[in-house]
Amino acid sequence: MNEPVIREFRANSGVVRSYRWPVILLTTTGAKSGRAHPTPLNYSQDGEKLVVIASKGGSAGHPDWYLNIPHVTVEHGGETFSAIARVAKEPERTRLYDRQAAQMAFFDGYRRRVKARQIPVVVLERDG
Repeated sequence: MNEPVIREFRANSGVVRSYRWPVILLTTTGAKSGRAHPTPLNYSQDGEKLVVIASKGGSAGHPDWYLNIPHVTVEHGGETFSAIARVAKEPERTRLYDRQAAQMAFFDGYRRRVKARQIPVVVLERDG
């Protein structure tokens, strides 16, 4: 399902025309497989930091990529870099979630629908 988005992203220097909101590729390494797994994610920015929400489309469980942080690779625009992913704590978490949900209303819907867990907000900072 993600493969066409990944191809379009890489072919167009980070632009996915079929998406209304901005997209990055977050690549994690599988803890069991050791394989690289790129995942397209909507993001927002907080200064120099990129912010992603581990919503898994409003599912009850965390997405696979979230289980394989903190060392990640980010493709943003035409640039690729190593990053450290950290889970935002309160009150930063709510501030960042609210800001992204204001831009992308579907995140607010996920928050209302998911009762079994608090959806994590992940801050991506360049490594080094």
